[in-house]
Amino acid sequence: MMFPRTNLKDQLDRVKFKKTSNEDILKEVEFIFSNVDAENDTILNKIASGDDMNFNDFNIDKLESSKIYHIKQIEQICINYRLRFLDSKYFKGKLPYEAISKIKTLEEEHETDLRGFKIMAPSKLFKLENADDPLLFAPIGNDYYYLIHKWGNDLSPFRRIMMWPFKTFENFVFFILFSALIGTFLVPSGFFMNEDNYTTEFILLYLFMFKWIGGISIYYGFAKGKNFNTAIWRSKYYNA
Repeated sequence: MMFPRTNLKDQLDRVKFKKTSNEDILKEVEFIFSNVDAENDTILNKIASGDDMNFNDFNIDKLESSKIYHIKQIEQICINYRLRFLDSKYFKGKLPYEAISKIKTLEEEHETDLRGFKIMAPSKLFKLENADDPLLFAPIGNDYYYLIHKWGNDLSPFRRIMMWPFKTFENFVFFILFSALIGTFLVPSGFFMNEDNYTTEFILLYLFMFKWIGGISIYYGFAKGKNFNTAIWRSKYYNA
């Protein structure tokens, strides 16, 4: 295959190891567990409330540092590839047996009842049954998450490029400007005016292209209720 598909776990690891090492991560997580007793009643209530639970009682000595990710690392991948990171209760697909088996194994090894699961996956997997590289996480605490299982197919190698215009508003505007420029160059010189007026024709045509492409893009976005990657990666709403 000419273009290999994108493995989300590999992308997470690249982001993760740019700034942190396994030892640093384990020290941070160890600090979290050493201060669990100091959490206030609000945190304890969140723990008891199920899906809102923000950490589990893992045994620090049995955790694999390579499977620990900070929320900022998860956020970066979600924004780059237009993914969602939501409570598992919103996931409409079926968890594979391997994921359930790993949860049971972790609960036995750590002698705890894991809760508050999160899943990172494309938006469509929170509505339809499909298979595009979902990742199942459990919260550790202090915005760290433990990767339990990855299943399904890897993402298209072109997904990051295709989703780049929707990453931020600035990206979107640049994409429209660049698309209008390409469209303008595709129109033959002198198509609307004499070639002596090429500069005037080019400017007017470029403005027309910009308004046309921008208008269609904005209309489609508002009609579908779409938003940018930075705003939707933790949104539970359908039209985001």
